[in-house]
Amino acid sequence: MKKRLSKNIEWSILVCTILLIIIGLIALFSATQNTEYDEFKKQIIWVAISIPFIIAFTLIDYETIAKISPVFYVVMIILLVGVLFTEPINGATSWYSLGFASIQPAEFTKIFVIMVLALVMSKMVAKGKKEISRPTRLLILIAIFAVPVLLIIKQPDYGTALAFFVAFIAMLFVAGIDKKYIIAGILIIAITLPVMYFFVLPDHAKQRIDVFLNQDLDPRGAGYNLTQSKLAIGAGQLFGMGLLRGNQTQLGYLSPKTTDFIYSVIGEEMGFLVAAAIIVLYVVLITKAIYVAKTAKDNLGSYIAIGIAGIFLFHMTENIGMTIGLLPITGVPLPFVSYGGSSLLCNLIMIALLLNISGRRQKAIFMEE
Repeated sequence: MKKRLSKNIEWSILVCTILLIIIGLIALFSATQNTEYDEFKKQIIWVAISIPFIIAFTLIDYETIAKISPVFYVVMIILLVGVLFTEPINGATSWYSLGFASIQPAEFTKIFVIMVLALVMSKMVAKGKKEISRPTRLLILIAIFAVPVLLIIKQPDYGTALAFFVAFIAMLFVAGIDKKYIIAGILIIAITLPVMYFFVLPDHAKQRIDVFLNQDLDPRGAGYNLTQSKLAIGAGQLFGMGLLRGNQTQLGYLSPKTTDFIYSVIGEEMGFLVAAAIIVLYVVLITKAIYVAKTAKDNLGSYIAIGIAGIFLFHMTENIGMTIGLLPITGVPLPFVSYGGSSLLCNLIMIALLLNISGRRQKAIFMEE
């Protein structure tokens, strides 16, 4: 079994992940020289902590993990409720402080929401392809999705909530939901977005959208971080200014340079070639994740893989897009590259699940009738 698992695993996914982690660690080393490399050291520790989780989530059959995922889903809901009563950090109640580290439950919730959705979807589809399009069944899936997302929005953490949304839509599409629901969903989003802007979003979120639409609106206030990010990436040109030599990075103009704007650090100090290579690595990783979904041995594996692909696609697009001014700033980290223990561990567990599914695949079931 282990021999077949090793033979079938999509090793290119792991290679891309390792390369992204290495680039991220190099960028963190440069970005943290003024703080005695504190976050750089912590990130290395988190990489080491992640190794046993990668091994476990790769070797234990994903069907077994999926069967117990409802228990962890409930635990995550409890943690998401509890975190709302913690001390706010930068205006958000998203972390449990353990003294030596901070844990963000929203990150780990991604894993178990995808697992539970995939488990329920696979059981529905087993009864018939059109089962998932029945209103009562669809409402069950929406409830599973909506409860944690609404709690995450309450923190508030709109970026992470959007990542859930992209994963959910991707899973519904692959599961073969009736196209009328997709059209209806698009219409509902088109109607609710203006309503949310005027009546739901807090002032700081509105400011980010206003600055995105007009980047000269408040260059020294709400638009400051974006302006510095674009200056940093532009200054890097083809080969970069060199490690530890970036003006915006080392003089403290980029903030937060180890998380939201780590891509700007890379663009400034390592240049266009490395910045472009990161995009290529993500494209390969996401493409391979979709391929794993296509060739999974069952619907359960397919839905898990496509949900993970959706998460990575959103994070890559949003983080890189916001650093170059193509998308509003939402505080979404760049997977495997940005500093963050919860984010890194969660993302590596999702990579392990992709390796797990790919190792047990037999034939293509993507778009199966």
